[in-house]
Amino acid sequence: MTVQRRRTARLEKLPPYLFARLNSLKLKMRQEGIDIIDFGMGNPNIPAPENVVSKIRDVVLDPKTHRYSASRGIPNLRKAICRQYSELYDVDLDWESESTALLGSKEGLAHLMLALLDPGDSVLVPNPTFPVHIYSVGIAGGNVIAIPLREKTGFIPALEDITREIWPKPKVLLLSFPHNPTTACVDLDFWGEVVDFAKRSNVTLVNDFAYARMGFDGYTPPSMLQIPGAKDIAVEFTTMSKVYGMAGWRVGFCVGNKDVIEDLYSIKGYFDYGIFTPVQVAAINALDGQQDYVHKTVEIYRNRRDVFVDGLAKIGWEVPRPKATMYLWCPIPEKYRSMGSIEFSMKLLRECEVVVSPGAAFGEFGEGYVRIALVENEQRINQAIRNIKKHLF
Repeated sequence: MTVQRRRTARLEKLPPYLFARLNSLKLKMRQEGIDIIDFGMGNPNIPAPENVVSKIRDVVLDPKTHRYSASRGIPNLRKAICRQYSELYDVDLDWESESTALLGSKEGLAHLMLALLDPGDSVLVPNPTFPVHIYSVGIAGGNVIAIPLREKTGFIPALEDITREIWPKPKVLLLSFPHNPTTACVDLDFWGEVVDFAKRSNVTLVNDFAYARMGFDGYTPPSMLQIPGAKDIAVEFTTMSKVYGMAGWRVGFCVGNKDVIEDLYSIKGYFDYGIFTPVQVAAINALDGQQDYVHKTVEIYRNRRDVFVDGLAKIGWEVPRPKATMYLWCPIPEKYRSMGSIEFSMKLLRECEVVVSPGAAFGEFGEGYVRIALVENEQRINQAIRNIKKHLF
């Protein structure tokens, strides 16, 4: 006899997974031998630095490193990320109380919401946004209050939307700049106003700083923690996935307010035994080693950006040139706009054999756009543009 199962309220609360149809068709076409050019997921295709790969090869041969590690991260790794904050942003962090390593920042954000929220608590989150910013709140039993991001404001939240009177008062404000998916960027003046609001409102401020070092054309993304007093109410997440090509290694960090860090660690300690020690040692090599690799990686993404933006413009699809991140945020061409982002993405896949992410997958205010991840080389980008021109323009 089949047992009748009822999905939990936690699962029912999660929004629908809008990539399902796209992924199903992509798999079917690949099984048929069709060469799909995939710009859907922000999954870096640039390998990790050779010195990092060499280090993990060496360390993994030591059997002692195969044992459980520390959930919070080994001391030298936490010291390394704090040194980098000091060097890049002139931000002083106590490695013992103001930092923790993570199994990627996505894991950290999900566990932080479990640590900070009681059922029914509210979190201010921009919309559109990286999906885990919404899902993590729902999984923790919280409620999302959307801050609309609109083209007319450069996809930067209007401070009056953040500071408006809301009851019950939100417990957390979760931001992410440079922004995924819109590529919007902010300056220190913006962070100064947000930190001031968070202090006045007694709100915990969180910045997902995943694209910390991926600025182009002279733009250097600022850290929220550069604002004096930010550590009183704020934490910031960083990751080694992007500029170090270590996405699959799962190494991230949370730094900032010691009480929030302690709460996060209290939850993490129940869920994991930390990152595999050889990965942590190799990550130290990446953080403390020569940073030429980072600069070369950013230059690769800048060049891909230019090839894509310029190529699309030549066929009649005008797309903004972002000054940070590894994405393009593309308004759907006028003649296809009525289709909506999901159907337009399906059309690109079926007819052009090109995968992009529908804007609606990032929240209702993402409708009307698609996101392109710059995860293919210039030859593949040019092939994708030829396919799009042939079938859509």
